[in-house]
Amino acid sequence: MVVDELREAELDRVFRAFADSTRRDIVRRVTGDGLNVSGLARHYAMSFAAVQKHVAVLERACLVTKERRGREQLVRANRDGLERARRLLEEYEAIWRQRAGRIADILAEGTAQGREAP
Repeated sequence: MVVDELREAELDRVFRAFADSTRRDIVRRVTGDGLNVSGLARHYAMSFAAVQKHVAVLERACLVTKERRGREQLVRANRDGLERARRLLEEYEAIWRQRAGRIADILAEGTAQGREAP
């Protein structure tokens, strides 16, 4: 189904974006006032181009936006994108908790029937 495929593609972008500690730190730094890319680059032991690539990954995941101000590009957190990512992650958390609960029930059943839990 097209909607599910879009959702999976969105999840892939969000997980890929958050998989890197530099990108997580960039999101943290630009939440609030935002920073220009040069200002961001000063915080990392990498090239300006590498920071731009990290910002591009975050943009594709809709977690940040870039706004041109003269010669500068201001990077800001995309609150709507972050909220959507939060909801997606909460859905997965609910699935994982449900599965863990089922495993606990199965183990409890086995113990109640005199079998040891593995």
